[in-house]
Amino acid sequence: MTQLESARKGIITRQMIEVAEDEGLEPEFVRDLVARGEVVIPRNIHHEFRAIGVGKHLRTKVNANIGASNFHQFLEEEVEKLYTAIRFGADSVMDLSTGTDLDRIRVELLSRCPVMLGTVPIYQVAAEGSILKMDPEQLFEVIEKQAQQGVDFMTLHCGVTRETVRRLRNHNRIEGIVSRGGALLAAWMERTGKENPLYEQFDRVCAILREHDVTLSLGDGLRPGATGDATDRGQIAELLVLGELAQRARELGVQVMIEGPGHVPLDQIEANVKLEKRLCGGAPFYVLGPLTCDVAPGYDHITGAIGGAISAAAGTDFLCYITPAEHLRLPDVDDVREGVIATRIAAHSGDLVKGVRGAKMWNDQMSRYRKALNWQGMYALAMDPDKARRYKEESEAAGSNVCSMCGSLCSINIDNASIKFAKRREAEQAGAHAG
Repeated sequence: MTQLESARKGIITRQMIEVAEDEGLEPEFVRDLVARGEVVIPRNIHHEFRAIGVGKHLRTKVNANIGASNFHQFLEEEVEKLYTAIRFGADSVMDLSTGTDLDRIRVELLSRCPVMLGTVPIYQVAAEGSILKMDPEQLFEVIEKQAQQGVDFMTLHCGVTRETVRRLRNHNRIEGIVSRGGALLAAWMERTGKENPLYEQFDRVCAILREHDVTLSLGDGLRPGATGDATDRGQIAELLVLGELAQRARELGVQVMIEGPGHVPLDQIEANVKLEKRLCGGAPFYVLGPLTCDVAPGYDHITGAIGGAISAAAGTDFLCYITPAEHLRLPDVDDVREGVIATRIAAHSGDLVKGVRGAKMWNDQMSRYRKALNWQGMYALAMDPDKARRYKEESEAAGSNVCSMCGSLCSINIDNASIKFAKRREAEQAGAHAG
């Protein structure tokens, strides 16, 4: 049985217990959330690692995209990216490779990956031949092969249909279709006149995923790639279809989450989250960014973190990172680190608003260490301990109890001395009165 089917039968699996332990929740509570489809536990039966939950009442999770391309393909570099993402706190990694030897890359990454690993199967189909000549059987064969290899969740663009694409084309978008999977399927449908096989044979898709307990990540193939395109007809038409498919997937025993935009102005983010939750029956929401403006190439990890924080606070469950290389080139190891840290900041900021268990405790303890000028404690709690330590130790105040920003005018040091003096004076006065 899948995690969903087990939960519906009242069974608490080992994976549910692991999620409950890590989140500080009762196993029965996690089981009930899984049964309702509000939490998913993406963990293929062929991939062994400590389970991670995504969804309501849980810590907002962070995904890091890695993967080679036909321009740049070095397996050792992808393995290093994997380790870097995990070291800096990613809960998930997606292999988005589009070059050659894709099975070798995926199997190698899976063998080393102690967190959730996702893929987009249509990339492999496109990489191995012309998408315009695609036989739908190729797509189903790739999905089954990747499921057998141990992929934990798959992005499948089942909502990119002839009708949703028609609605998008009629809305005068600035940037058209920016999702690779969405563009590939739309091109295939528009050239062949046929319907998306992932939509047309959705039950078949679910049968494959159910067999290996692969979580279905319903891709937003028509997501906006420009803030000026956000929340348009194409995006909403696809979301309506995804809501219907999510319900059908659950009926077939498959865990499901929904992917979301994209590029979204600040004032539309919360509405997008609430709309997804309403239309998709509370399914976990997996969002790319969202990026809040379009004019910061080289700094899109910042635009993505701004949108991600607002999105997480509004109820988004899973943030896909954006790196400084977004829109420019394939990210390197340094970009992966920057992207993970920026997105973890966004996720944690959202968790403080959502009241996620443990988030405030971590936050407040850092503040206590700062008040005590406990530098070792601050380093230990920092998202990037090495960078925090390096900045202090490379400064002119390396050996001092204060930092080089305020030096002898450190407000905390002055306040601590004032508090200490006041307490000593109170003690002296109390002793005098007692005498």
